[in-house]
Amino acid sequence: MPEKKRTAEEISEELLEKEIGKTIEEKRADREREEQEAKLSSWVPKTKLGKEVKEKKIKNIDEILASGKKILEEQIVDSLMGLKNDLLFIGQSKGKFGGGKRRAWKQTQRKTQEGNVATFATLAVIGDENGHVGIGFGRAKETLPARDKAIRQAKLNIIKVQRGCSSFDCACSELHSVPFKVEGKSGSVRVTLIPAPQGTGLVAAGEMKKILKLAGIKDVYSRTSGTVSTTNNLARATIDALRKTNKTEKKDEKFI
Repeated sequence: MPEKKRTAEEISEELLEKEIGKTIEEKRADREREEQEAKLSSWVPKTKLGKEVKEKKIKNIDEILASGKKILEEQIVDSLMGLKNDLLFIGQSKGKFGGGKRRAWKQTQRKTQEGNVATFATLAVIGDENGHVGIGFGRAKETLPARDKAIRQAKLNIIKVQRGCSSFDCACSELHSVPFKVEGKSGSVRVTLIPAPQGTGLVAAGEMKKILKLAGIKDVYSRTSGTVSTTNNLARATIDALRKTNKTEKKDEKFI
């Protein structure tokens, strides 16, 4: 039977219901997407690399990362790929006996003659869930400028992550885990990522999961040591381990 034609009122009511049904996160994502498109349209590149990207001479971020060129403008990354971002919990809210909940903002104070001057710091992670990830640290007198600084720094620090399926009990051809066992370090923290079969999930700490998920890693085992409560070092050690997946040759292990 032919479909019944809908009137303009019915269509407008349906669109209104969809708009009302959107969550706060979806509305925020739409607003950020619109702001990003406006920034890219008004972007005037200042570096040679930025001009090449603006003129469509470079169409893939991997070309830049493989050449070793330094990215100095965040719009280069925005124009070449779609990114998601998240904040890591590096601070703690005030609570009785120091038992406040973890939060994304780390607050410090500086004593001056005028009084206490508060500063907020945060650690952001960005990625496309397809083999690219980066982290950045930002500090400012307010929370939102600190977040923007951290996200900008993360875009400038983006790296390529090689993925594969190398677990001994998984024979698929999908890119869902790390290609081999890698170890990263930062300060006293040591992070070891071990290949895992499909369906294992991310066997890692909560803040590590955010980084691995945005990097496109779906299944992995992990082992940590050191002061892992220091989220800053834990995140940097994880990035160091993911960076080492780009090694083309793996050293032969000697069995005695």
